[in-house]
Amino acid sequence: MKILVCISHVPDTTSKINFSDGGTKFDTNGVQFVINPNDEFGLTRAMWFKEKQGASVDVVSVGGAETEPTLRKALAIGADSAIRVNTEATDGFAVAKQLAKIVTDGDYDLVIAGRESIDYNGGMVPGMLAAMTNANFVTNCIGLEIDGTNAKAVREIDGGKEAVNTSLPLVIGGQKGLVEESDLRIPNMRGIMMARKKPLTVVEPTEANSETKAVSFEKPAPKGAVKLVDADNIDELVSLLHNEAKVI
Repeated sequence: MKILVCISHVPDTTSKINFSDGGTKFDTNGVQFVINPNDEFGLTRAMWFKEKQGASVDVVSVGGAETEPTLRKALAIGADSAIRVNTEATDGFAVAKQLAKIVTDGDYDLVIAGRESIDYNGGMVPGMLAAMTNANFVTNCIGLEIDGTNAKAVREIDGGKEAVNTSLPLVIGGQKGLVEESDLRIPNMRGIMMARKKPLTVVEPTEANSETKAVSFEKPAPKGAVKLVDADNIDELVSLLHNEAKVI
């Protein structure tokens, strides 16, 4: 079984975010980038298939040379090889189009992508990728078992879980629950050394138009001042909730 894990190069949530050029561009200065958390759950599950079922695991990312440390981390975790599509990830459609070319050329059986990336939270790429490659698709995936060409998936739905029987080729949008957080892998020294010798192939992009464009970015408004009310002064609390907060 050939597995391709899609990796997004995203800012660490602890990084301080700023915008430049009048709020039209994301300022990457001083920002630490990591593997998208949803993708990391998927990569860990792919490692299980590699170790238990002898699958081969490649990772792919769309972006410039700045994404290569993130791909090297994926290699250090255990992926066999990495592919970088040498173009900026402008929007979901363009990214899906680039990934579809990689999937088709590589004849992959299973594509594991994150349900969404934590930078733009678009959640569009896995579904469009499945449509472009004529593969089955399960999103919000929190469980996956493969037996030959048959797949059993569990996905999160409103108020519960849904079990799905499908077949390969398959694209999933994975998330927390696909593996437990305690099962996520941290590269060790041996893995880091081996990753330096593993292939990281840079491919030029296929022609793809961006269908959306970010016009501007804006930070959330700062939180307002807090008013403290004495626990014994219920009348004042009711007045504030009614006249100022207007919630009662």
